[in-house]
Amino acid sequence: MSIVRRLLGPVRERSRRAAGHAVHRGWRWLRDAGAVSNRNPGPYRFGELGDGTTLAFPLGTVFNERWITIGPFSIIGEQVTLSAGFLPGLDLGPEPIVRIGGGCVIGRGSHIVGHQRIELGDDVWTGPDVYITDQAHEYRDTEVPIGKQWPRNEPVSIGAGSWIGTGAVILPGARIGRNVVVAANSVVAGEVPDYAVVAGAPARQVRTWNPEDGWQPPIRHDPPRPVPDGLTAAQLRALVGWDLRLPGETPADSSPPPPAP
Repeated sequence: MSIVRRLLGPVRERSRRAAGHAVHRGWRWLRDAGAVSNRNPGPYRFGELGDGTTLAFPLGTVFNERWITIGPFSIIGEQVTLSAGFLPGLDLGPEPIVRIGGGCVIGRGSHIVGHQRIELGDDVWTGPDVYITDQAHEYRDTEVPIGKQWPRNEPVSIGAGSWIGTGAVILPGARIGRNVVVAANSVVAGEVPDYAVVAGAPARQVRTWNPEDGWQPPIRHDPPRPVPDGLTAAQLRALVGWDLRLPGETPADSSPPPPAP
């Protein structure tokens, strides 16, 4: 028996490795085939789905997508929920409920749940597990279960270029300005001006910017190195490791990037 076990051990190990490779190859194929874009929409019919935009597979809950618009060259991560209205199959009127701009990145496992209006400007990026909603439950009637009380809706807007950190919650009525940083696990309600950093639950401003004084309190770490002058698109791809080609673009220049100054 010991000889048989010694002979079977390597065979089983090779079989497990082969099965592992097959599973991962199959999963990669499923992810590629299941990704949603305007060229491969699958069962979804978004109000708008811009060129170069991809919703990664597997998707989270997506319904009433006719009232959801997403601009060009955005990336929606895996397991992201995008919903409009209470339930699938509703008629929500002539205007979009959820608008996501171009160049946005929505992190894995995030939720954007709209009932009245949620607007994300261009180039808004979020970390994973961010929750954005324009609806809150009422609780003032102590005789009625909270889940059965008529909810309260207030529009939400997030300005272009903002960054929403991991685990942040954006509540109904939040109006976040341009190029705002929302720190991880913050809870944002109310108005945040342009060029600010907010943190905490509830979030408060911890850093602001104005043309006369710059960032206050001052940023303590050194700024990153600038991108070298004359860098081509192919060199930038090689430098940062991203595939930034436009749809249909082919590699044209594979020369190495110039040294940083």
